[in-house]
Amino acid sequence: MSSRAFVFIIPIIVIAIFWAMAKFEYRNNNDPTRKGYFERNGKVLGIAFIALVAFWTLFLVGLPYLYMVVESFHPQLPPIKRGGPDDILTIAQYQSFLLSKHTDSINWLHISSLGFTIFVSIVVTALNFCICYPLAYYMAQTGATQKVRLLMLCLIVPYWVNEILRAFSLRLLLASKGLINQILMWVGFTDVPIDFLGNNTGLYVGLSYAYLLVMMFPLYNAIESLDKNQIEAARDLGAPWWRIHKDVVIPYAKPGIASGCTMVFMLSAGSLAAPQFLGGPRMLWFTAIIYDFFFQNFNWARGAAYSFILLAVCIALVMLLLRLFKVSLGETIR
Repeated sequence: MSSRAFVFIIPIIVIAIFWAMAKFEYRNNNDPTRKGYFERNGKVLGIAFIALVAFWTLFLVGLPYLYMVVESFHPQLPPIKRGGPDDILTIAQYQSFLLSKHTDSINWLHISSLGFTIFVSIVVTALNFCICYPLAYYMAQTGATQKVRLLMLCLIVPYWVNEILRAFSLRLLLASKGLINQILMWVGFTDVPIDFLGNNTGLYVGLSYAYLLVMMFPLYNAIESLDKNQIEAARDLGAPWWRIHKDVVIPYAKPGIASGCTMVFMLSAGSLAAPQFLGGPRMLWFTAIIYDFFFQNFNWARGAAYSFILLAVCIALVMLLLRLFKVSLGETIR
């Protein structure tokens, strides 16, 4: 079944890619003020770009996802029984998310885990926005060139370190006998160590730190293109600072805000390293459940189903918020 699906879907994807390229080229040729795609890049380079995009989309994105879609509709079987009479299409893997397999009762453990993952991802996205927006505004509108370069360097250099090493370093800092607790007790702020890891403070800090740049760059790019005369005009008319941001800066930077928030939310919901290292003992992260299905239970079918449940919920929430704040999907990649 999966091989047949691939046989029919692969040509459709390839045709769709080249049809989109051709349509793009046609529009550019009809616009006298713009050069066509091949005119700008040349035939050899243009064909190479199309081939690379097609290869990336088909073999590195399309086929793995298609395989996982097909896999999610199969039962859990040993390899020797795959393709046999027991290997039938079923939605049992998706049903197992809602109903416990053995008791037929509601699977509150996994449902609550998904809800907790989505909630924490939303909180992390809001925290990152609150941290990055003032800094992005300063860098884009009021900061001197040398200061902006220094700030950018300070933001980028820590990300040269691997994410797992950064998460482990934060765990050492936030541990009961870590540096932060030692400083707090030394200054007399507390008499006993604060359990930052047990109450999931480390999880919020780790996820916020992990995806700080993902929020920063879209915000900076959006605010940097805003004409400073608009802000000066608002000040001359007597608008307070909060009104300037509410009515001038934020509406203009809305596409950048939407892009940054979408990426931080999606990456946080799919994160594995930070929750594993920095989550509390009673915390159950949804991607950890997916990881266990794949690599502990070797139940790839259920792991694939849970992966697409997480993806579907995240996409639905993002689309709902984009519609709520009146931002189109195309504006987020502007």
